[in-house]
Amino acid sequence: MHFLSPILEEYIRNNSGEEPKLLQELTRETHLKVLRPRMLTGHFQGRVLSMFSKIIRPKNILEIGTYTGYSALCLAEGMQRDGQLHTIDVNAELVEMQRRYFDKSGYGEQIVQHLGDALDIVPTLDLVFDLVFIDAEKIEYPNYFEAVLSKTASGSIILSDNVLWTGKVVEPLDPKDIVTKVLIDYNKMLKEDSRVETVLLPIRDGLTLSRVL
Repeated sequence: MHFLSPILEEYIRNNSGEEPKLLQELTRETHLKVLRPRMLTGHFQGRVLSMFSKIIRPKNILEIGTYTGYSALCLAEGMQRDGQLHTIDVNAELVEMQRRYFDKSGYGEQIVQHLGDALDIVPTLDLVFDLVFIDAEKIEYPNYFEAVLSKTASGSIILSDNVLWTGKVVEPLDPKDIVTKVLIDYNKMLKEDSRVETVLLPIRDGLTLSRVL
């Protein structure tokens, strides 16, 4: 399902902030060398993440799902000078590529890579995170949310990506489609959770903003 026409999407990109040159390079290399380049955050959503981070001015950022590092670099743009961004992914083959672009960006010393299952790693992080971005295994979203919530404080922001799942969340549900069912339940859970206030934004494939109360 396309939420906006290609012409309107192009218009939005053209009237939003420019994509930094380094991220353009990362996009090209990802498309040339990495499977499923559609997973990239991309120009428009990347500028949205950057703007959120600049408004929040987080000291500590947590990202679940690094891929090739595009979203981490966008989030780092608003990070405080003495802050850290911890990013977690399970794909060992992408670690070198991530690090290369992190170091090129000027944020390299502030970005900490973790390789492994986020549900094992998050409990070991002795930090309070002002900004969290969840963009990994969709079936684990409820578990990720519970894990990161204990690492936040009142006013922290938790962003959840791909919550519209190309529109499948409003289509007749295939009983075999476990991922879509999880996302439908997750969206309902966030709306009803008294620990956060939530708004679901129709940005790209759906981006939920939850503020910890």
